[in-house]
Amino acid sequence: MSRIGKRPVDLPSGVEASVSGQTISVKGPKGTRQFTATDDVTLTVGDGAVTVTPRGKSKRARQQWGMSRSMIANLVTGVTDGFKKELEISGVGYRAQMQGNTLKLALGYSHDVNFEVPAGVTVTAAKQTEIVVEGDDLQVVGQVASDIRDWRPPEPYKGKGIRYKDEYIFRKEGKKK
Repeated sequence: MSRIGKRPVDLPSGVEASVSGQTISVKGPKGTRQFTATDDVTLTVGDGAVTVTPRGKSKRARQQWGMSRSMIANLVTGVTDGFKKELEISGVGYRAQMQGNTLKLALGYSHDVNFEVPAGVTVTAAKQTEIVVEGDDLQVVGQVASDIRDWRPPEPYKGKGIRYKDEYIFRKEGKKK
């Protein structure tokens, strides 16, 4: 039995949800998001909450039950609070700055890296060593943060590179004489 799927997704005030077939639309202060569930689950809206129930006892139905509930919870969180990933840049001469819709990164290459920010995501660089990625879709925010990090992942000897704010880098000792 799914432990996650059993819990209904509460709708805070100012958030509306509507179901048409297998598609649920959630409208809130930060916009509208929608999710299409598989035919293995049933979606119902009532009493200020969204409930997901499986159709049958198959393994796939139980898998989709918890996953669908998590996706709907992410929709509700996205339209109310939004999602945020924070990145830190460490290294001599490494810096970031926003120019219009482009994030300009100086990461020790012979050229600057220009990263085009996709639609639906806001990237800010308040300091030269901090990048904040915000948006209402958890998957897109995480993918953009990962794409930025992939330009210079942190290395284990000095810790130089782009890391997530709460990420721990296992440090290695250098060569001995």
